[in-house]
Amino acid sequence: MPHVALIVNPFASAVDEHRITLVEGALSRAAEVAIHLTERRGHATELARQLADDADAIFVYSGDGGFNEVVNGLGPEAPPVGCIPGGGTSVFPRVLGIPRDPVKAAEHLVTAFEQRRTRRISVGRVNGRRFLFNAGLLFDAELVRRIEANRSRAGRPGDAAFLVTLLKLIAEQRGRFDPVLEIDGVGRAAFVLVANADPYTFLGRVPVHVAPEASLEAGLDVIAPTRVRPHVIPRMFRYVVTGHGRPSSVLALHDVDEFEVRCDRPLPLQADGEDLGDVDEAFFAAERAALTVLA
Repeated sequence: MPHVALIVNPFASAVDEHRITLVEGALSRAAEVAIHLTERRGHATELARQLADDADAIFVYSGDGGFNEVVNGLGPEAPPVGCIPGGGTSVFPRVLGIPRDPVKAAEHLVTAFEQRRTRRISVGRVNGRRFLFNAGLLFDAELVRRIEANRSRAGRPGDAAFLVTLLKLIAEQRGRFDPVLEIDGVGRAAFVLVANADPYTFLGRVPVHVAPEASLEAGLDVIAPTRVRPHVIPRMFRYVVTGHGRPSSVLALHDVDEFEVRCDRPLPLQADGEDLGDVDEAFFAAERAALTVLA
């Protein structure tokens, strides 16, 4: 009988003992399951490294941070990965079309495992850190930082709290974001959003289409407003909701292998919703066909 590993983040918002038991039960219909609970930040990366050689598949029941950690512990010959949504947003499994309910997701993925239904996808990398669906300098990274600060005080904020945080950030800047970084060979910009997939993220049920042409099987897509003024913001919101009508002041790159960004001052950087601290420069690269996922 096949052997699979189930890495679980017990602190994720949609993870509890009852659901872990149900997820394990769904997976056990097709394989022997060994459960590994994460204990600290970075532990999922260590577990993935240790388990990759002996497992026929690695299932991860977590939020996006746990998926990101696992991918950062896997090499090119790693077994297929199945991502079971255990966070509040869980962008990556939703991009793959996996059900949001963790038990239904486990049933969907175990069928994919039985049928050997996989996708070979690209992953992004920024300053050595892999990411699955998005990364950004300044704007979304600052949002991530503020959301994490609220999470530590009051648990995971909901979508309404996210919107309040977003609007507060825009209001603090009076709707004005000036160029503070340089994309080598492209030009100056106010901030940078890098997509490895579409949607870029979700706001509740609403997909956010920052880079609607981005694909998990391709390189990186880049969206970078040269500057932002209050009268442009409604057009930008309309663009990210519909994926159409990108403002002319927004720089865009499609399916690129690598690029470098230099900052005028240290700026916040995020990858898959994880705060990576402030950086003076960021080197982005696409690792094509780097990971096999169950879908």
